[in-house]
Formats: sequence, structure tokens, C-alpha cells
Amino acid sequence: MLTILLYIFIGILAIQVFYYLIVFGKFAFAQPQKITSKRIPVSVIVCAKNEAENVARFIPILAEQNYPDYEIVLIDDASSDDTLEIFEDFEKKYPNIRLVKVQNNEAFWGNKKFALTLGIKAARKEYLLFTDADCYPTSKDWIMQMTSQFTLHKTIILGYGAYEKIKGSFLNKIIRFETLLTAVQYFSWAKMGKPYMGVGRNLAYKREEFFKVNGFMDHMKVRSGDDDLFINQAANSKNTTICYSPESFTVSTPKKTYKSWFQQKRRHVSTASYYKGFDKFQLGLFFFSQLSFFILAIVLLAFQFQWMIVAGLVVFRYIITWITLGYASGKLQEKDVMYWFPVIELILIFTQLNVYFTNSFSKPVHWK
Repeated sequence: MLTILLYIFIGILAIQVFYYLIVFGKFAFAQPQKITSKRIPVSVIVCAKNEAENVARFIPILAEQNYPDYEIVLIDDASSDDTLEIFEDFEKKYPNIRLVKVQNNEAFWGNKKFALTLGIKAARKEYLLFTDADCYPTSKDWIMQMTSQFTLHKTIILGYGAYEKIKGSFLNKIIRFETLLTAVQYFSWAKMGKPYMGVGRNLAYKREEFFKVNGFMDHMKVRSGDDDLFINQAANSKNTTICYSPESFTVSTPKKTYKSWFQQKRRHVSTASYYKGFDKFQLGLFFFSQLSFFILAIVLLAFQFQWMIVAGLVVFRYIITWITLGYASGKLQEKDVMYWFPVIELILIFTQLNVYFTNSFSKPVHWK
């Protein structure tokens, strides 16, 4: 029996090596990205609901971008705080800001996708760049960097949305490592011609891509997924590329408690259940291989069965993962989280398991 488990363990290890070296290596070991400014007209779209504090801080940063031809479309999704009033003040102050006011609609109440659709239709530029109300770009060249990857055929650009670093917070390191790993996954699969998701914190596409798939209509009833479900439906090997230059990053305010982050994870996982079959399979296989690797390693080592071989394979696996994610973390400026990699990885695996079980019994809450 233990011999069979050892062979299964080796098979699981082979799957892990395939993911880390073959798939994730596509991004991790890629050359630095070449940036060629296109200076095409762009509409930056920000949708906010009860984000008064954040928009007061971050919209002025967007308004100071070093780019010759862009507008900012601010969408107020029926906020009950001062978000609308702040937007109206910005509209008076900056000539390139346009305001879209969304009233509560009984059919689409509380649905961010409805609000975004109105903003996309109101945009005057053909190229759209999205970020969230709690985000800010890391440089004044953010628009230039993201739009530099547009070509005649590449009309969807996947960017990186980082989280602020909070000194002394271990939860912050967990959140940022999980964000790093997620980005490595969707960047790598995009480079392999199988794009499956993007993040609304940093995403760009030509407006025609939105209308080709009838916008969000096929998943309008799913409260989340204005970014990943849209990309899962619209993106393919021909029209999608990535942007990972440091000046193209955005930064968001991370969750401050484990409970709020866990709820966020529940929403993300519930949305992923609507992905295409292959995408659900590859994500599920990766998680299964992670969980199985640790369980089998613990069982085999506990029985001291061929323990030197098992220990050697565990060390080999960690060397492969550390090298791959180390290179990727350097590209995404997240190197500090790698010091805690073995511990954080285990926490994430069992958090993911908890999310699956919790979602099986209750539905997560979406959008404000």
C-alpha cells in the first residue's frame, strides 16, 4: 500500500513540476517587457459605490497621468455616502472628467455590471482602461504603459493589481502572496494562449470586445465577475496579451482582518465556478496537486517509508517552486513575501479548502 502511495506521490510531484516549470515558467522566466508608447485615445473607467474616502484620495492621482489624450469616466453606482458629491466636485475641477450617475434599478439593483455597462456606453474613447475606486497607479505613466501593449490584434490587456504593503502584518503577506500566485497563474496561461481571467483593478480592452460578447449579459445575474468572467468569455490566444512593467501596476488597499479577506476569497471562488471547463479543470488540478502533495508527504514520512527518497523529493519540489516564484516575485516587486513561502502556502491551501466547504453551505455576499 505504501509503495502505491509513493508512486502516486511521484505522479503528483510531476504535476507540480509541470505547473511551476512549464506553465508558470512562461511568465517567471520571461524577458523584461518592451514598452513602445502608442498614445492612443483612452477612457479610464472607475466605478464606485460608497467609496467617498478612497475616491477623494485616488482620483486626483488618476487626473495627473502623463498622457496626452484621455478622459476619466467616473461612475457613481447609487452611493448613499458622499461619493457623488465628491465626483461632482472633480467634474468641475478637471475638464477631462465625465460623470455617470446610476440610479437604483429594480431589475439590476446593486449590480456593478449594470453600472459599468452604462459607463462603457458613455465613454467617448474606443480604448478602455479599468481600475477600482480603492486603487491608484504606481506611476504617472500607468496609462502609457498599459496602452503600449495594444496592437492591431491584441485588444485585451491583462495588468497586475498589487496590494499595499503593511509593515508588521502577517495577514498582509498572505494576501500579497495569494495575489502574486494568482497573477503568475493568469499571466502564464495568457502567455500560453489560454487566458482565463483578469482583475478589474488593472485591465484594458477595446470597446468592440465588450460588444462582441454582448457585454455582461450572459452572466449579468452573477453579482461578481465583471473582470474575470468577462475575460473568461472574451479573451483568446489572438486578442489577449499581458503588461507587467513595474510602472504599469496599480495598488489597492488590502483587507485588514482575516474575516473580511476570507469573505473576499469566498466571492472569488464562487465566481470561478462559472469559468469554462478547461479553466476550471486546470485550476482544480493545481489545487488538488498542492493538497495531495502535502498529505502524501506527511503520510509517507510518518511511516518512515523510503523516507530519504520522500524527503529528497520534497526538497526538490521546494527548490523548483522557490526558484520559479522567486523570479516571478521579482518581476512583480513582491520579493519579501517569498521569505514566508512554505508557511503561507500551507495557510492558503487550507484556507482554500475551508472556502470550498463554506461556499457549499451558503452563498457569499457581493458588491456593496
